[in-house]
Amino acid sequence: MIFLTQDPIDFNAAYQHIQAGEAGAINFFFGVVRNNTQEKSVELLDYEAYGPMAVREMQKIADEACRRWPVLKYIIIHRTGTLYIGDMAVLIGVSTPHRGDSFEATRYIIDTIKQTVPIWKKERFNDGDVWVNATP
Repeated sequence: MIFLTQDPIDFNAAYQHIQAGEAGAINFFFGVVRNNTQEKSVELLDYEAYGPMAVREMQKIADEACRRWPVLKYIIIHRTGTLYIGDMAVLIGVSTPHRGDSFEATRYIIDTIKQTVPIWKKERFNDGDVWVNATP
């Protein structure tokens, strides 16, 4: 399951989605809004995405993760819109038979999303705003 949403991410629903009887490991990554960046205080973030392309790119990433590791189920949710300190911006969940594969697949997914998916964020500071590509 892959989608973009402006709604808060429901961890319990995500967990229910990736549970599997064969899974010996379920790994989650939560990307949250922190209160600073490069020694500046962040007030909030605004995320924008090119929706159809972002979902297609995330699907390619998930497909590659399933090719590389024995992924049983996965979920990728990325929020758009205005997010505040402590809000979850992204959730990646992966279930596999063993923990090592789960950790590796999850890390691959989030690292690749940050490199290739068209999602942008605007950081709001007390002295102005800066658009930052969410990729390095």
